[in-house]
Amino acid sequence: MPDPVIVTLSGSLRRDATNRKLLLEAVRLFGDANHIDADLDLPLYDGDVESRDGIPAAVQVLADQIVAADVVLISTPEYNKGPSGVLKNALDWVSRTEGRPFADKPVAVMSAAAGQTGGENAQAILRDFLVSFRPRVVSEPLLHLGGSGGQFDDNGHLTSDEHTTTLAALMQNLRAEIEG
Repeated sequence: MPDPVIVTLSGSLRRDATNRKLLLEAVRLFGDANHIDADLDLPLYDGDVESRDGIPAAVQVLADQIVAADVVLISTPEYNKGPSGVLKNALDWVSRTEGRPFADKPVAVMSAAAGQTGGENAQAILRDFLVSFRPRVVSEPLLHLGGSGGQFDDNGHLTSDEHTTTLAALMQNLRAEIEG
């Protein structure tokens, strides 16, 4: 199999967001692959805008990237005990596109947050959000990266052997989904 295509969705728009760093570390640990960092800087979903103008071009690009991907990685921060609005908005828009971009797609979910629980609540809610999309969510091992601001070295690698081992195992399980 040629190098698989990985699309990453970060629930934080910040360039140096720890969720983005976690996704880059996941791609590195996944191994040989072609990586696409999806742009979730989308207009807010508005049914009137959709009725009047159709699906925005940026949303269609995102949906097409998901369709073309072999696997999708999603990482969310935790804002007020839930996933970010940026991520929820992107999922809402993708749900309005033709077909089912996530259907039967191998997906791994993770979270990074400043708090001690590392976005555990947000990740659980995100997993519930994904049910209607019908992806093949790789369910374990779970990775909730608490105190995420201090978890990466200057090269963007995780500083904890435990977290690195967990993330590597999650990526190995995700790879098995496409090679099996």
